[in-house]
Amino acid sequence: MSDQSTRRSFLERMAALSGLGLMAAGCSQPEGGAGGGAQGGASGPKKLRAAFSNAGLQSTWCSLGKTTAELWGKLLNVDIEWFDGEFDPEKQRNKIDSITGDDWDFCCFQAVQIDSLAAPVRKLQKRGIPVISMDTLLVDMDKMRETGVWCEVTPDQVGMGMSSTQLLMDRIGGKGKVIHIGGLSAHSGAQGRFEGFEKVRAKYPEVQVVGGEVRWCDWKKEKAADTFASLLAQEKEPIAGAFFHSDDMALAWVPALKNTIHEKMAITAVDGQREGLEAVKNGVLAGTTVNPVCLIHHTALIVAQFIVRNGEKPENVPLEIITPGPLCANDTPEHQRVLDSMFYLADPLHCLT
Repeated sequence: MSDQSTRRSFLERMAALSGLGLMAAGCSQPEGGAGGGAQGGASGPKKLRAAFSNAGLQSTWCSLGKTTAELWGKLLNVDIEWFDGEFDPEKQRNKIDSITGDDWDFCCFQAVQIDSLAAPVRKLQKRGIPVISMDTLLVDMDKMRETGVWCEVTPDQVGMGMSSTQLLMDRIGGKGKVIHIGGLSAHSGAQGRFEGFEKVRAKYPEVQVVGGEVRWCDWKKEKAADTFASLLAQEKEPIAGAFFHSDDMALAWVPALKNTIHEKMAITAVDGQREGLEAVKNGVLAGTTVNPVCLIHHTALIVAQFIVRNGEKPENVPLEIITPGPLCANDTPEHQRVLDSMFYLADPLHCLT
């Protein structure tokens, strides 16, 4: 079976069962993880047990991901235990390492840093426990299956970086100085956003990056604000714009711009959760590209419980499921319609984007 037909077959079956009522009805499990999720009785499917971890709950994005997974876990009869990555690869690794001997039906992880969770994932693989990667690579794509990662549910990281950067270039007329604030340099998502920025910037020779390169701020709002303020202080002429790898880091700079020559700079970012959307609506951000946290955590959960309840084999599951991420701005009717829909879908009560 070709890779394309395998992907199509899996996604068609998943789509056929994607209605909540059908998913909650459950299916038999010929084979499964160590937790042994099997067909339930008349009241619904047997309860499954899952371990989840994302990069750090101090982030708005990660916090909403946890809310999403827990909401849909209740709807799909999955008990979820959460292990906060704390934006620290070693702390996240130690937490996951300590639970590899427990009985899980499946696990869904967003790694703080690529390869940092490879060893504990291999231990889970030996025990027959499926692992789904969320948003960022746990290991390089060509090593996923040998490590024990069944599938990567991810946005187009490069595409998100490109769409927000292109909007920035459009707003500044393709010339002037810009600031580039990055996430964590070893984080595959941040690497993709950096690549997207550079692909677009290469088309604009009259654009200069302040300081000559990206400034990595490890997703930390305080570090981003301090770094941004320091870069502002170096410039005697107005800076045209800035691109941030997350809304949280972008919004941390607001106090630093007031009453300065840089007040009118155009700012774009990535994430598109409620705080970022509000900032776009109010003109604080020129735009943000949605990194669909709810959809990523929701899809990882549904795919994983589908694997367990139906005894899927790794070769019948696609290595990668790409989630969409629209650009949100407030300058055209089309952008406004997208912005309005994102407000609804990103609400914690709906958790669909």
